[in-house]
Amino acid sequence: MCLMRARSGARTCMSNRVTLYSKPGCHLCDDAREVIARVCADAGTAYDEIDVTTDPELQRRYGEQIPVTLVDGVQHDFWRVDERRLRAALATG
Repeated sequence: MCLMRARSGARTCMSNRVTLYSKPGCHLCDDAREVIARVCADAGTAYDEIDVTTDPELQRRYGEQIPVTLVDGVQHDFWRVDERRLRAALATG
């Protein structure tokens, strides 16, 4: 899955299994990032984090649900990350 960055015009292709859509100043995003970082470190995988405020389409799509977590390009959680579910999803892939 590749995204075009609104400000820079750069194209970003997601290669990691987990993607976190977030925005600055979001305390739920901070909580989600901690869980995702811990689980991904334990699973031996990295994650991508994308700031939805950099792209109007992402802000429209995810702005009311952030943080949004995707696993293998499919929406997995929003608002809160369930650590147990995330671990299970990464173990089955």
